[in-house]
Amino acid sequence: MKTDQLNYYLPTELIAQNPLSVRSESRLIVLDRSSGDISDSRFSSLGDYLAPGDCLVLNDTKVLPARFFARRPTGGKLEGLFLAADVDGIWTAYLKGIRKLKQGDEFYLKDRQKADFCKAVLLEKLDKGKCRLQIKADADARTVLDEIGFPPLPPYIKRDDDPAIAAEDKQRYQTVYARQSGAVAAPTAGLHFTEPLIEHLKQAGVQFAFITLHVGAGTFKPVTADNLEDHQIHQERFSIDQENAGIINMVKNKGGRIIPVGTTSTRVLETVAAGSQIESVTGTTELFIMPGYRFKMIDAMITNFHLPKSTLLALVAAFAGLQNTLAAYNHAIEKRYRFYSYGDAMLIV
Repeated sequence: MKTDQLNYYLPTELIAQNPLSVRSESRLIVLDRSSGDISDSRFSSLGDYLAPGDCLVLNDTKVLPARFFARRPTGGKLEGLFLAADVDGIWTAYLKGIRKLKQGDEFYLKDRQKADFCKAVLLEKLDKGKCRLQIKADADARTVLDEIGFPPLPPYIKRDDDPAIAAEDKQRYQTVYARQSGAVAAPTAGLHFTEPLIEHLKQAGVQFAFITLHVGAGTFKPVTADNLEDHQIHQERFSIDQENAGIINMVKNKGGRIIPVGTTSTRVLETVAAGSQIESVTGTTELFIMPGYRFKMIDAMITNFHLPKSTLLALVAAFAGLQNTLAAYNHAIEKRYRFYSYGDAMLIV
């Protein structure tokens, strides 16, 4: 498949820069993938499209405050994104401005009040802006990030190091059911849920199951290959426990629909599917779902609107059909929906 088939034009003013004041008041496109019919609704009305016995599968990963700022001894500014830490406390991170640094150079990580927090040393430059850092602090990575870190918003949402704005993003760039720390990007389809909406759906007989997939920075990596099949997709860590696997299998056996909330939940369910059942497992996935993929487990999907020529858009097109997907996106643009992480949502049935 040619990657250009996943392209579309989006006016920049439709890229949501801030969340709505009420999460569930985001708009919702409902796309019938069999007929291609498109209708407009609100996320707060999600229950109108669900039936008792359906199961929503939510990703309960919790986003780390992975974005950080630093300064060189000369005063030059640096900006980083934490990716991982090994057993020796060595960080792997993206670092903007790394070309001005050489191996062994020291610089200072800054806290959210813009004061120097601790020193860091550049140990090794890796590919595409990645590096390995020795952090000179007597604390583990998550403790350090709690002091210096900002929400790791995607690059199309414009933010500086304003701590007041960061405090709002810390709360809103996180699902209300986030539990398991480890992601450097949010599972954004879940951002529309509120606790009252979840309770309302439960009272209506909708089942809930939770999986964990720690969304990595690779989720924002654009597809640059001419052919989609030539793209090397990112690897992400996931887990699903026995209790939640049992809920999903029970619903499936009773004829209820399995409805993942987001491409991350979809990716996990399709990775662990064994026939019409799923297994309890912890591991990593490199599953690349693109048009032509035959789904094993899911019956519907809730998702946000994704970037052109992205692996996430490829997954949605695989499920809904490419033409249906592009028609829904064009409808959303015409109706002035809000796009991407802080934007509106789509239910595909």
